[in-house]
Amino acid sequence: MFAVTGTTGQVGGAVARALLAAKLMVRAVVRDDAKGAPWAAHGCDIAIAEVTDVAAMTAAFSGVDGVFILMPSNFDPEPGFPDSVRIDAAVHAALTAAKPRKVVCLSTIGAQATQPNLLNRLGLMEQTLGTLPMPVAFLRAGWFMENSKWDIAPARDTGVISSFLQPLDKPVPMVATTDVGAVAAEMLQENWTGRKVVELEGPRRITPNEIAVSFSKALERPIRVETVPRDGWENLFRAQGMKHPTPRMRMLDGFNDGWIEFEDPGDTRKGQTEFEAVLRQLV
Repeated sequence: MFAVTGTTGQVGGAVARALLAAKLMVRAVVRDDAKGAPWAAHGCDIAIAEVTDVAAMTAAFSGVDGVFILMPSNFDPEPGFPDSVRIDAAVHAALTAAKPRKVVCLSTIGAQATQPNLLNRLGLMEQTLGTLPMPVAFLRAGWFMENSKWDIAPARDTGVISSFLQPLDKPVPMVATTDVGAVAAEMLQENWTGRKVVELEGPRRITPNEIAVSFSKALERPIRVETVPRDGWENLFRAQGMKHPTPRMRMLDGFNDGWIEFEDPGDTRKGQTEFEAVLRQLV
């Protein structure tokens, strides 16, 4: 059996579905019975646990062959990432006590970057969980193709999508969440020792200009892309309710300036899903 966190989201759900398709038993770790009901209907064992509840997480992770860890997102973290530090410590304690045979954690491209930015959260996770006594692997995935869902409404309404990724002809490593889930499920079935890193992107890198072309095809109307000027990011993000926009801004800088990249640790993989297929589904 494999314990999977984040099953109510895109990646965790994809991991669980891939394991079920391989005829493997899955324990879905959820926050309440209502979120677990759909997975129970698919034959999953259900464990109720909050990510900071060490006792409940220990029970959820006990007696399994492997655990998939997906940390909660926080795009507006406080300085020093105190929420991440607290969660990382709780998950480490639960895994240490539960003693699963192996652990696979969703990380990110650029987790190794030393420049301050939003993705440092997952770099901290790698540092903490990298000391676990069982084999642990970090799956560093590229920019999610599904992030483009936020552009569908403005594209339909105005014919324009706005891009924080710039310049518009710069290829960006992206990947579909279904491919992330499939590779994570594969990794849970593999054997290794110690700590390892796997890096994953899609079949090819995509420019914002190419995203606009794909939108034009999917919506059957001309769509153009415009850059969001860098000097307006902070005011825009604060107007959207963010209190600490700098980490997010610096993450975008990292993609645009090239210092958020894969580390090339030796185990690199490619997803099979093209951006056009993801966008058609989103539309």
